[in-house]
Amino acid sequence: EIAPTRSDPDLRAGSEFLGGPAGDHQAAPRFWTPLRIIVVAGAVVFWLGLLRTYPCMSNGWIDPDRYEAMCYSDIPVLFELRGIADGLLPILDWPAGAQPLEYPALTATWMWLTAKAAAPVSATPLAYYLVTAVSSFALFVIALTATSLTVRGRVWDGLMFALAPSVFLASFINWDWLAVAMMCLALLAWSRRYPALAGLAVGLGAAAKLYPLLLLGPLLLLCWRAGELRAFARTAAAAGAAWLVVNLPFMLADFEGWSYFFRFSRDRDIDFGSVWLLLEKFEWRTVGDQGNLAAGMSMALLCLGIAALILGAPTKPRLAQVSFLVVAAFVLTNKVYSPQFVLWLVPLAVLARPRWRDFMWWQAAEAVYFAGVWWHLVGLSGGESGLSDRAYAVAIAIHVVATAALAGLVVRDILMPEHDPVRSDGDPAHTDDPGGGVLDRAGRTPPAGGAARQEEPGIGVAAS
Repeated sequence: EIAPTRSDPDLRAGSEFLGGPAGDHQAAPRFWTPLRIIVVAGAVVFWLGLLRTYPCMSNGWIDPDRYEAMCYSDIPVLFELRGIADGLLPILDWPAGAQPLEYPALTATWMWLTAKAAAPVSATPLAYYLVTAVSSFALFVIALTATSLTVRGRVWDGLMFALAPSVFLASFINWDWLAVAMMCLALLAWSRRYPALAGLAVGLGAAAKLYPLLLLGPLLLLCWRAGELRAFARTAAAAGAAWLVVNLPFMLADFEGWSYFFRFSRDRDIDFGSVWLLLEKFEWRTVGDQGNLAAGMSMALLCLGIAALILGAPTKPRLAQVSFLVVAAFVLTNKVYSPQFVLWLVPLAVLARPRWRDFMWWQAAEAVYFAGVWWHLVGLSGGESGLSDRAYAVAIAIHVVATAALAGLVVRDILMPEHDPVRSDGDPAHTDDPGGGVLDRAGRTPPAGGAARQEEPGIGVAAS
């Protein structure tokens, strides 16, 4: 097991006042294993995050208090607005004169099941919120455990996830933990060489929030480069089957209600947190009704760059690295950046670049944006104070620059593997892609002499 105080330069330096890094002959724990410590730490952070939202729980999420206390949540609001409180099945039923539910089928089903579980307690928004918190905690533990176990020998990296400020701040805004858990399970299953199970998790994740589907693009190119297209085919087939099993009943029963999520995503205007709103706030550029075109083209260009990186990098990138890059590209180019979207990136960032210093300054920037968006809404909702448009634009810029900078470090790690924290941690098993499943040490590149040889990781002794 790689001890953080030995592999991370900053933690190694910081450990000096406690006696220095862990030694070679440190006794293995009997009960308090790394994974158990990580889960307990994550549980403390998660439930403290729930306590943080007490002002909203006590006053019923009223305006503008819910923004001033930074505890707004879609969960109790949509419980009443979308007919869930009345026992209606989302997508198939909705209140007269109201819009259908703007979420994919699996999230809609999860919302309905949670309401059924809350009904014996109380048919109130607060009861629904608390029961949703319990179910979200279960999903969070799944995501945390899967991330900690994806790379063998680096369980301690999961502690970054457990202590992430975003877990404390953003866990109770929406139902995102369902998709995050599925994505993390997909990466764990792939790392253990179960491509069909990985595809099942990707398909379920895409049925909850579409973004896990993005992982299939980099995976295809990595499998092409490594000569493992059969494994990818099994993953893609399982993902498609799982997605269809969830979605087909809703499509057949009420196509209008089922397709509303896609229409809503297509028709919504430039919204909070996006780089496009940043440009408008600074009066640099206005995309107007061309938001879909601007977002689509910029995402396509970034994906082409990622594809070139995957196929052209001297050393085959790790799956976690390019997965982080493609989801970050989507987040940065999308028409909206909701505060909880950061949860999509947290486990990928832990796997892509497990360095505490870089992870925490990125998280600090996301915390600045988190405060900025709520205090901007204070002013928009009639509060006596609030961030101006320009100040809010600065908060957006901090999030955008920090996420882009972290992505830049990952690109640097791909091009210069000696800087990759995983490939340079001193474990011989980590020199290629220890979380890559069939991709680990796979792929042959013809040398100058003509005969095929195994790709060389090209790892130096330097670490960053």
